[in-house]
Amino acid sequence: MNSNKPLRVLVVDDTVLYRKIVSDVLAAIPGVELVGTAHNGKAAISKLASLKPDLLTLDIEMPEMNGLEVLGHIQQHAPHIGAIMLSTLTQEGGAMTMKALELGAFDFIPKPQSGTMAENRKKVADAIVPMLHAFRRRSKVMGVTRSIARPGKPAATALPRKAAPTTRRRLLSSANRSRSEIIAIGISTGGPNALAKMLPMIPKDIGVPIVIVQHMPPMFTQSLANSLSGKCKITVREAKQGEPILPNTALIAPGGKQMKIVAGADGKSRVVKITDDPPENSCKPSVDYLFRSVADHYVGRATGVIMTGMGSDGTQGLKLMKQNGASIIAQDEATCVVFGMPKEAAETGLADAVLPLHQIADAIVKTVRIG
Repeated sequence: MNSNKPLRVLVVDDTVLYRKIVSDVLAAIPGVELVGTAHNGKAAISKLASLKPDLLTLDIEMPEMNGLEVLGHIQQHAPHIGAIMLSTLTQEGGAMTMKALELGAFDFIPKPQSGTMAENRKKVADAIVPMLHAFRRRSKVMGVTRSIARPGKPAATALPRKAAPTTRRRLLSSANRSRSEIIAIGISTGGPNALAKMLPMIPKDIGVPIVIVQHMPPMFTQSLANSLSGKCKITVREAKQGEPILPNTALIAPGGKQMKIVAGADGKSRVVKITDDPPENSCKPSVDYLFRSVADHYVGRATGVIMTGMGSDGTQGLKLMKQNGASIIAQDEATCVVFGMPKEAAETGLADAVLPLHQIADAIVKTVRIG
């Protein structure tokens, strides 16, 4: 996609109300061209050749041909077209959204469930505008990668991956580094697929707990945990208030809540505390919120991992973890869907290792098994 041309978007939804809301939002965004609407997936597919969209906003639950079926079609026949899903805040909607992300959707927006037309337009706009900017940047990076990777030219991904082994050796060979007793992961856009690739590489006997903040609304984190549980050797579940932090178990912060680590009643054990504290960095759950508690309770005995995602949530928490002796791992730009959250850690030296996705699990394990 030429970054100087408008981003061409086709709105697909079986509900007149949401077609109107999303269309109004898109029409007001500079650099975006609303090329049309469709009332179901079948109608959308019939319009692809003539309208030539770069991106679909795609309802998941539709008659005749639902959003998942549309994604399957474009993955096979038009993989250059992206999709942002619109989903209901239900358990079924969360499960279908996980499948959509696995099928290649860029991201998703929960459909507003209440409020006036103006309030709902604002909710959709607040969510979709940064996604469109991130999608455009990602498309530009992928276009440059494809261009440089033509015959006779080196691949664009070579430079980030060249730098990884040097920082990785520093992480693993530090004589003064203590063995990590907890892994804390922060992740956002592109996260479900990245976690689905990385977490299954963690051995079932890693011997330490893993705590995760994935930016998601209520219902969706339970669906994510269920999806990952079937893929991983370790136990994966959505965290519950007061449950102990256990080895070989990954706990995902519940959507719409904050999660931190606190001391147990005995003063020695550590347990989960779920709160309704305000958002941080416009995020609830927030990576910074979790990372601060890990820094406080696991001084010199933690590994922080920052992965694909928009924005900067996690940066301040990582700095505190680093000050308290944690090992820090960041995902590299080449393998991020959005190189936002890991960017500062990767570019300022805060991270001990900047690694492609497929190397992160191995690096995590080695921080746990030092010596």
